[in-house]
Amino acid sequence: MKHETVLVLDFGGQYNELIARRVRDLGVYCEVHPYGKALDKIKELSPIGIIFTGGPNSVYAEGAPMVDPAVFRQGLPVLGLCYGLQMMSHVLGGEVQSAPTREFGKTPVHYNTESLLFKGMPEEAICWMSHVDYVSRLPEGFTAICHTAATANAGIQCEEKGLYGVQFHPEVEHTQFGNDILKNFLYEICHAKGDWSMKDYARTTVEALREQIGDGKVLLALSGGVDSSVAAALLDRAVGDKLTCIFVDHGLMRKNEGDEVEAAFAGRGMRFIRVNAEQRFLAKLAGVTEPERKRKIIGEEFIRVFEEEAKKIGKVDFLAQGTIYPDVIESGAGDAAVIKSHHNVGGLPDYVDFKEIVEPLRLLFKDEVRRLGLELGLPEYLVWRQPFPGPGLAIRVIGEVTKERLDILRDADAIFREELAQAGLSRKVHQYFAVLTNNRSVGVMGDFRTYDYTLALRGVTTTDFMTADWARIPYDVLEKVSSRIINEVAHINRIVYDITSKPPATIEWE
Repeated sequence: MKHETVLVLDFGGQYNELIARRVRDLGVYCEVHPYGKALDKIKELSPIGIIFTGGPNSVYAEGAPMVDPAVFRQGLPVLGLCYGLQMMSHVLGGEVQSAPTREFGKTPVHYNTESLLFKGMPEEAICWMSHVDYVSRLPEGFTAICHTAATANAGIQCEEKGLYGVQFHPEVEHTQFGNDILKNFLYEICHAKGDWSMKDYARTTVEALREQIGDGKVLLALSGGVDSSVAAALLDRAVGDKLTCIFVDHGLMRKNEGDEVEAAFAGRGMRFIRVNAEQRFLAKLAGVTEPERKRKIIGEEFIRVFEEEAKKIGKVDFLAQGTIYPDVIESGAGDAAVIKSHHNVGGLPDYVDFKEIVEPLRLLFKDEVRRLGLELGLPEYLVWRQPFPGPGLAIRVIGEVTKERLDILRDADAIFREELAQAGLSRKVHQYFAVLTNNRSVGVMGDFRTYDYTLALRGVTTTDFMTADWARIPYDVLEKVSSRIINEVAHINRIVYDITSKPPATIEWE
């Protein structure tokens, strides 16, 4: 697969994945790599342009991350964002100092719309600032192309060399016309054609998988989550009956989800093995209340069940995994770049006799995986499943996990999800679920006193799940959810809504 590529060089900023997602959404393939590998990646990828990300450092501090100056002699267009702008200015002979007036948050900015970077934009808009330093003197050959009340050099360019930079973050939603800035860089300055699409990716990946796998046999652990489901559909299209999917139903899924997963893959021609292991998992979890012990027990037991089923199949040539791009991005922060371990691997290669790992989604972000799933014909209920933790409902049942408590939570959670869908909020609230607390409280139903569970509802909005804000679900929707749960689900007499953002809280309760 050869696409025109933009190289995103990581300097440790918090929005790096978001930059790459925005670029891909605009139809241009890109990859994120540590700044220290810049020249190697330029040689390997032959990019049409480079983007420097933001970062937490000051360029004048000892040991601050710097790109090799040779990068600027490659004749490639460059866009520096925040720290990227300051670093470029510093390396090319400008001066960066601590700002007398720091800028954070939404800030009015004035654009010179004669610059190609701001072509077709209004002369004034709101941008998202987050800096304590500023470019006090421009490098030779550069001019300022936008300013704020506090920062004269909020955007700079050397048009002759194709070098551009902005002090703010065009990749975040808070910056008005931020996508226009990125689009102008890609299409007006890098002269991109825009050859990145899910339809093309599906076609070329299927061809590549057929060539790689040949007559070999493939084994996939199918969790029922979006990633493994899309990987299964992609491999099914590529190799059909050479694929075996093992779906371990641990009894900790949401209401009807095990049946929905099985229905989605029934009749496709692949070998689909469903292992109903609810009793086995619940026996292991009996009496366990500590969240990390729950996670460890479930992870280890999943491997044991998968191993037993895999041994029945015998030797396979390929082990397939639903690894996605955020799991393999190397961090550019610090001297020792570390590749994140994939949360689904969990030791499976140690227990299965195979020759090679296949990861057909390793170039894709989560939103791209969903688009690919739709392209492959998977049902929307599977593609748009809410994010779900590996241990499932075991960490949404606070305290001991029992069949009774799981069923209470399943019924309540299903009502919450159903009502948000009815209200048209299922795509606007990025993650939402119910938590069965271990707290019981006094209530009154009719003429009777009750002493039953408190249920917590959680909803958040987020772009990257690293930070999240609690979702402002309308009161009338919450009222309807509460009324239905109290009336339709036994053993719940009180419902609360979690209004804590991340940080300080995490999205999950356990």
